[in-house]
Amino acid sequence: MKTAGMIGGLGPESTVDYYRSIIARYRIRNPDGSYPSLIINSLDLSKGLHLVDTGRLSELADYLAAGVQSLVRAGAVFGFFSANTPHIVFDEVQRQSAIPLLSIVRATCDRTKALGLKNVGLFGTRFTMQATFYTDAFQRAGIAVVRPKESEQDFIHKKYLDELLNGKFLPATRAELLRIARRMKVEEGTEAMILAGTELPLLLRDSESADIQFLDTTEIHVEVIVDELLR
Repeated sequence: MKTAGMIGGLGPESTVDYYRSIIARYRIRNPDGSYPSLIINSLDLSKGLHLVDTGRLSELADYLAAGVQSLVRAGAVFGFFSANTPHIVFDEVQRQSAIPLLSIVRATCDRTKALGLKNVGLFGTRFTMQATFYTDAFQRAGIAVVRPKESEQDFIHKKYLDELLNGKFLPATRAELLRIARRMKVEEGTEAMILAGTELPLLLRDSESADIQFLDTTEIHVEVIVDELLR
């Protein structure tokens, strides 16, 4: 059996969700009563956020690469981040890594393309929404990525850091995010919303409706991870 290595803790709530989702998905795909081999290296969320916020991306890459190296020493044969924002330095971490890393951005792009979508919205931290790692990857696939308005980005980022990363999932925040998603569909023509923050599905996963479609990056990533475990 292959051993997967997860860089978690960025933040803790989504790390727990990843663990549960991988176990559940694996047992559906492989119903022989076995469980997957998974190693988790939970990093310091506050340190990671500080490095991104202060623009010290080379230090962030080194920090994540060191975390991956710990997974390699523990026996992981492939790895992944249970978060979107660290993908801002994904290519550099992959260059330093002795094992392949499965990108949440690539997995989400592949799923979006398979669905035939051409214009999608982007929710995440401000770091993710304002970076280009989603827009660049999707543009190469012929898919437009639309960011929320600046004021909406401020709202989403604040709620993400103050609430979601601390395990607070409030109805009022959910309602406002749905309002923003519906506005973007009407005004920007978005066909679906990328939940490009792995805490966002914990708030919105049960809120999908006929008029609004979510691309749950955790769910999409987990499917790719389990595929690799069973390959």
